[in-house]
Amino acid sequence: MENINIEDFKVKGKIKLDDFLTKLPIDTEKEQEELALDKIQKKLSKKQDAMYAHNRHAFLICLQGMDTSGKDSLIREVFKEFNPRGVVVHSFKTPNSTELEHDYLWRHYLALPEKGKFAVFNRTHYENVLVTRVHPEYILFENLPGIEKVEDITPQFWENRMEQIVNFERHISQNGTKILKFYFHMSKEEQRERLLKRLENPEDNWKFSTGDLKERERWDDYMKYYEEAINKTSTDFAPWYIIPADDKGVARYIVAKTIWEEMEKLTDITEPELDPKVKANIEEYRTQLKKV
Repeated sequence: MENINIEDFKVKGKIKLDDFLTKLPIDTEKEQEELALDKIQKKLSKKQDAMYAHNRHAFLICLQGMDTSGKDSLIREVFKEFNPRGVVVHSFKTPNSTELEHDYLWRHYLALPEKGKFAVFNRTHYENVLVTRVHPEYILFENLPGIEKVEDITPQFWENRMEQIVNFERHISQNGTKILKFYFHMSKEEQRERLLKRLENPEDNWKFSTGDLKERERWDDYMKYYEEAINKTSTDFAPWYIIPADDKGVARYIVAKTIWEEMEKLTDITEPELDPKVKANIEEYRTQLKKV
């Protein structure tokens, strides 16, 4: 596990999703995966505390993938050792009426992390070039000038939108937010097994939605648009990582290790020191407190 090189999953040029594995050819026990993740979690927690106190950098973690690809459980496991004050999770659903009165990036700007903090986007601004491409009729709800019907949505519209997303990420990156984007690359067969598990296990029944089956019918379309979006929006300042997601334990470890290695690059992060005047009088303050 510790020999896994995160650079193997980073998108550095034009890719084809079919060339990437959905499961690594390694044999690991669940206990090994949990132990490896535990080590990373402890280091992340300590570094996060320092980043929170340093109050200059921020991290935006973007998670995208098909239904059942493991995004929710990854958030629970990877970030459970974080100081709750320093991490906020946003799950973006279908835009509500207020959000539709603004441009499609507005609600994502509102959810960006404060300095010193992490924001995790569970489904992201990329839904606007993924779900809406599979279902272009959703664009009509945005009430955009010049678009009265689906036929008005041209290929240039999608080109413009992806350029806008890159500009959005460039802007926040230049202002101190580190962006890491993870696509959970799961096989269609693995999704079938996970959906069946939801139906067969009464405790997981609540997770099942008939909408999952409808979207599954459009699997090939989603893969096509994921591939195009990744190719057009993976940049040095906001790279995509294609994570083999058939093994949840390995996927969690790769994401955690990626975040850790990126945090390690921020060499200016230091915990603030006590004011010299206060530090010089620590013994006096200690004596005062012992008297009370």
